[in-house]
Amino acid sequence: MNPHLPKPSVISAYGALTTAAMVWGGSVVAQKVALGPFSPVETSVFRGLGALLILIPLWLWKEGGGQFSKNDWGTFFVLGLGVLGNHLLVLFGLQFIGAGSAGVIIGASPAITAFLSSLILKDISLRLIWPGCVISFIGVVVITGQSGIEGTGSNPLLGGILVFLALVSWALYTIGCRKIMDRFSPLTVTWTTLMMSLVFEIPLLSMNHKVLGAGIESVPALGWVALVYVMVFATALGQQAWLYGVDGVGPSRAGIFGNLVPVSALFFSFLILGEPVGGREIGGVGLILLGVWLVNQRAQQMRT
Repeated sequence: MNPHLPKPSVISAYGALTTAAMVWGGSVVAQKVALGPFSPVETSVFRGLGALLILIPLWLWKEGGGQFSKNDWGTFFVLGLGVLGNHLLVLFGLQFIGAGSAGVIIGASPAITAFLSSLILKDISLRLIWPGCVISFIGVVVITGQSGIEGTGSNPLLGGILVFLALVSWALYTIGCRKIMDRFSPLTVTWTTLMMSLVFEIPLLSMNHKVLGAGIESVPALGWVALVYVMVFATALGQQAWLYGVDGVGPSRAGIFGNLVPVSALFFSFLILGEPVGGREIGGVGLILLGVWLVNQRAQQMRT
C-alpha cells in the first residue's frame, strides 16, 4: 500500500467491521455444515484455495501487482501462522461443540485481543482491563464447562478450548498486522498471509481427509453451498473487511465489533441447524459482552 494514500474513514471502517462480524457469525454455522462431508483440514485448504482464486485476481486488478522483499515475505510467513491456527483450531473445535456455543465463545475475542495487546504493544495498562477479561473468560467457562446440550456437541469442553485457542491465534494475527498495514493494503495482507497458511496446511491433507478418499460425489449439495460460503464470504470478504476496518480505526477499537459474532452465530445455528438456545448460552453471552464492555470502557477512559 502506498503510505501516502489516506486511511479508511471511520464510517467505512465501522461498516467493514460490522460486515465481517456478521459474516463470521454465519461462517461458524457454515463450517459446522461443511464438516459433515469434509475433514477439518480439507475444509481449511479448500476455503483457502477458493479464496485465493478471488483475492489474487482482485489484487492484480486493483493494485496492479507489487514487489515484496525477503523481510516482507518473512513477515507474511509469520502472520500466516496466525491464520493457520485460527482456521484449523476453529474447525477441529467445531467437531466437539455446537456452532451456537462456538459463536458465543468467539464473542470473547475483543477482550482477548485487548489483553494480548496490553502485554505485547503495551498500548493500555493490564491493570485497567483485567476485570473485564476475567468476566469474559468466566462467560467462556459457562459455555464450555458443562455437559453439552443434546445434539450440539460430543465434548464441549475440548471444543471450547480449541475455539478459545483459535481466538488467541487470531488476536496475535490482528496485532501483528498493525505495523505492516502501514505499507501494504488489507487486500495484500489478506492474500499473502492466507497463501502462507496453505504452505503448512496442504501437507496435512495426507493425515486428515474425507473427500479425497470417498470422492467428490460423496459431498451433498448443502456441503458445497457451505464450503462456497466459507470461501467467498468468511475468507475472501470477511478477512479483508476486518483488516480494512483495523487499518481505519486500529485493533483495540475494531475488536469491539466481535460482539456481533455470537449474536449472529446463535441466530443462524438456531435457524439452520436447529440448535437449542437456552439459559446457559444467554448467560454466557451476557458475561462475555459485559467483560468486553468493561474492557472497552477502560480503554476509552485511558484515551481521553
